Amino acid sequence: MSGKRLKRQLLKKKLFTKNRLVILNEDTFEEIFSLKLTLMNVFVVATVGAVLIIFVTTYIIAFTPLREYIPGYASSKLKKDATELALKSDSLSNALKKNEAYIQSIKRVLTNDLDYAKLSKDSIVPAEGMSPDKANLNPSEADLKLRKEVEQEDKYNLFEKAKPRVGLVLFAPVKGHITEAYNARNKHFAVDIAVAKDTPIKSIANGTVIFADWTPSNGNVVIVRHNDGIISVYKHCESLTAEQGDVVRTSEVIAIAGTTGEQSTGVHLHFELWKDGYPIDPTQFISFE
Repeated sequence: MSGKRLKRQLLKKKLFTKNRLVILNEDTFEEIFSLKLTLMNVFVVATVGAVLIIFVTTYIIAFTPLREYIPGYASSKLKKDATELALKSDSLSNALKKNEAYIQSIKRVLTNDLDYAKLSKDSIVPAEGMSPDKANLNPSEADLKLRKEVEQEDKYNLFEKAKPRVGLVLFAPVKGHITEAYNARNKHFAVDIAVAKDTPIKSIANGTVIFADWTPSNGNVVIVRHNDGIISVYKHCESLTAEQGDVVRTSEVIAIAGTTGEQSTGVHLHFELWKDGYPIDPTQFISFE
């Protein structure tokens, strides 16, 4: 116990022993400044100084714009700009997906790549509480009468023979000899017109370009949407002079004739005309020769 007490007394004596810090002039040894210190005073001052430095540094980092100059901390403006760019990028991505879905739908319509619903006797669901065997699948008298009326209308209104109503005056995209005519039975919903290479291809009427790009099978393709539900399609072009979204006028050059795409058989224009989603024979409204 006496040894520990002695050590405590020595430690206390060291901590509280007064020392003098003196600053002298090196040449004259004149005393300029002196200060009485103890180890305890030095320890307390150093501790308080360290706490103040930590507090001030934390305050600067947390609540002042000076933190932007500290390596590793991003500026608030940069974070704001990054957030706005992320939102714009997400909006553009959604718009692009919608446009791609729209273009794919138009392509499927123009290429006749449509999925038809299959309906059979087995696919009919009877009313609740009725077994399939007891379900009455025979048409009523009203249904039979309606079927006869529709058959009579279809008999004298065949799609291939009837001339669809088009309220626009359509001009020829090019002048030339028709090498392959429109034939719905063979699923050739177009006319192929033989023309010289680099012949200008013109829009048949005022409209908006809804597709203008290169495809592997049809080469450079332009699709123009006109009024009255009419869509015109120009395939196997050598080059395109119109872009998607352009508003074109009647007889305005939208492409140059050539032979591009895997299905091209020579320099010609593969021209299609659609009305309300159905293909029609362009020669009914346009004179190509």
